[in-house]
Amino acid sequence: MRSLSNIFWLGTKELRSFFSDWVLLGFAIYSFSLAVISQAQSNSQELYHASIAVVDEDHSELSRRITHAFIMPLFKPPVLIAQSDIEHLMNDGQYTFVIDIPPNFQRDVLAGRQPGLQVNVDATAMVQAGLGSGDAQQIINTEIAQFISRNESTPLSPVNLAIRIAFNPNVTTAWFTSVMGIIGSINILAIILAGAALVRELEHGTMDHLMVMPVTPFEIAMSKIWANVSVIAVAVSLSLYLVVRMLLKIPITGSIPLFLSGTALYLFFATAVGLFLGTIARSMPQLGLLYMLVAVPMNVLSGSATPLESMPPWLATVMQASPSTHFVAFAQAILYRGAGLDVVWPQFLAIGGIGALFLALSLARFRSALRSASS
Repeated sequence: MRSLSNIFWLGTKELRSFFSDWVLLGFAIYSFSLAVISQAQSNSQELYHASIAVVDEDHSELSRRITHAFIMPLFKPPVLIAQSDIEHLMNDGQYTFVIDIPPNFQRDVLAGRQPGLQVNVDATAMVQAGLGSGDAQQIINTEIAQFISRNESTPLSPVNLAIRIAFNPNVTTAWFTSVMGIIGSINILAIILAGAALVRELEHGTMDHLMVMPVTPFEIAMSKIWANVSVIAVAVSLSLYLVVRMLLKIPITGSIPLFLSGTALYLFFATAVGLFLGTIARSMPQLGLLYMLVAVPMNVLSGSATPLESMPPWLATVMQASPSTHFVAFAQAILYRGAGLDVVWPQFLAIGGIGALFLALSLARFRSALRSASS
């Protein structure tokens, strides 16, 4: 009981120290609020409200059908312009797409002459240009095929292909990037806060005070871990409920309490990494460099940005030894697919096993560092 009391009161000291550090406090608030919002809203990977103009030199039923086929929300309502205005309007960046329908287009289509139809694309809007050009081609081909089949009484394709997209029906990028932004912030904050807590003690000289107190290295280390785990767990909860659900209006299918339970388990590993790096670094700049060497590859290769299936097989196998990989796997399963504990328990078990092993190594390193400092 005395050991638990020491861990608790040392942890409250860590919390007071954190809330008095305006830089770290501001960084934590930004990471789980503005950073998540900016990542969700500025990194769109789908076509939305693309500007489009049409040069209708045919003035036929088919040309009107093609013009009216471009609808919201993929495209803005098409604007009719003259053929002579194409160059300067695109140079001014007013339209991303300009479709030029030549004279006698409908007549040539019905006659089977395969007339040309020009789609001008402003590729400086890279994402919209790449996606929109494919969508425009599909829309135009569909309208032409339906027009020909109606006029010549030819049957359409004998197969009616139905594509059903699960878990993200509109393939909205924000549904993915917002949650992945929170996961990235968890990795950053857990390592930085735990490492900074130890480096701050060394820089301020308060570690010497702790060493002469009737507390053990284990109690010092565990107090820093539980304090930082608590801060990040509360920040994640507020970010999911207030930022993702309320502000961004992104639905979360699964159980948030179950996700937070797994997050707390993972945080014991992540904060142990920060504690381990803090025993090596002697200043905050050194901690930042060590973080870049260790945490950035761990985060990038975890599967949050690129699926493991897209990586070389040997690298995907190696990353199975990283708890961050299992953390991303159960986070996506719970929050996106509504998985329960009966589905994600293997990831929980892997994180607990690997995390406990690394936590033991970090505590051993922490004890060794304290003995070296005292001698």
